[in-house]
Amino acid sequence: MLIVSEIDVFYDQIQAIHGVSFEVRQGEIVTLIGSNGAGKSTTLMTLSGLLNPSRGTITFEGRDLLQIPPHQRVSSG
Repeated sequence: MLIVSEIDVFYDQIQAIHGVSFEVRQGEIVTLIGSNGAGKSTTLMTLSGLLNPSRGTITFEGRDLLQIPPHQRVSSG
C-alpha cells in the first residue's frame, strides 16, 4: 500500500532524516517510535506533503505521492 524508499529531508543545511525506508501493507498498523529528535515528526510531515524530500520516493497504492499536493493526499487516505 505505502512504500517509502530512501528519503532524505533537510531543514536548510541540517539533515533531519537520512535514508528512511519502510513499507506498510494492507491491513497492517504501523507506529513510529524513537527519542526526541529522531525524525518521527519530520517523517510524518514528509508523508503528508508538508515537507519535500531531497531524495527518495513515496508511493501509495502505486501512485507517486511526491506529485500530489497535501490536501489531495489526505483525501486519498
